[in-house]
Amino acid sequence: MQDCEIVTHRVEFSVQSFTMLSILKRLRCITLDITGTLIAYKGDLGDSYCLSVKLAGKPCPSYKRVDEGFKVAYAGLAKKHPCFGFAHKIPNYVWWKICVRDSFVKAGYEYDDETFESILSRIYATFGSAAPYKIFPDAIPFLRWLRQRDVTVGLVSNAEYRYRDMILPALGLNQGSEWDFGVFSGLEKPDPRIFEIALKKAGNVAPEAALHIGDSLKNDYLAARGVGMQALLLDRFKTADAVDWRKSGAIVLPDLIATKEWLTSEVLK
Repeated sequence: MQDCEIVTHRVEFSVQSFTMLSILKRLRCITLDITGTLIAYKGDLGDSYCLSVKLAGKPCPSYKRVDEGFKVAYAGLAKKHPCFGFAHKIPNYVWWKICVRDSFVKAGYEYDDETFESILSRIYATFGSAAPYKIFPDAIPFLRWLRQRDVTVGLVSNAEYRYRDMILPALGLNQGSEWDFGVFSGLEKPDPRIFEIALKKAGNVAPEAALHIGDSLKNDYLAARGVGMQALLLDRFKTADAVDWRKSGAIVLPDLIATKEWLTSEVLK
């Protein structure tokens, strides 16, 4: 009889040791991608390029051809001189000058030097401002909600320094009120070092106590998981790729409202 009582007490103790804990309470830091996660482009890139050409007194080029030309030019230059030229000490303006000129050439348009400089200056100024971007309505409330709960918020992006210094503040995404630290040009995802830097900036947070939110399986989800962080993907635009994301085992949510609900859901510990 005495042995039975001992066994009973042991079972009761084991059951009582389990508690329900929200996912958020297990995290000390959450990092986020920027474009496609917090902000997005308004319209097509060709719109801004066409307007700049028209203001320089030339006929508007084909949106589609310029768009396609830009994708090829950007991909090639990013591979040759990554991090917007940072890695090879190429000034930001010069890097974009090469990219924009090559975009037009690949689209079948060439301009004399004076005309091109006029076009380039407008394009560079436009994309260094908030004009071509929009902020998702759930972004600011979500970031402030995290910081109110003592979660360190970081931005981890392949974007250039103008995002940090000009574009994000102009959109109302300010360091100190919406985010705590950022990791921008110098390294590019999916390089694991960019996430290691983020963990260090967050206060040497352990990878398992950090979550990364983005919109690229390779650059965001797999890269963050590769250093031991938790990760999830947002499918804001209902992309066909999301089917493969889920098949790979990734957590995929539609927006930051759903992310907040997921973070506050309770799991057995």
